[in-house]
Amino acid sequence: MTERIRSCIGCGRKAPQGQLLRFVAADGQLVPGTGMPGRGAYTCRRLACFERAVSRRAFNRTLRRTVRIDQNLASLYT
Repeated sequence: MTERIRSCIGCGRKAPQGQLLRFVAADGQLVPGTGMPGRGAYTCRRLACFERAVSRRAFNRTLRRTVRIDQNLASLYT
């Protein structure tokens, strides 16, 4: 079975799902969502993509709800 292709919400690049970081909304908070159920939003493994997605409110749009974004999530990209 081939790996699913997803798009980065920061830069728009398409890549296999395993090469991207997945986030989900849990109780109104943005959390890393590997293996969690529900709608997911993906970013490349580059901090610039995460920051761009935050500044463009792409997480809210993609997850179809308002989420609080903890700036400590940026530590996933180092």
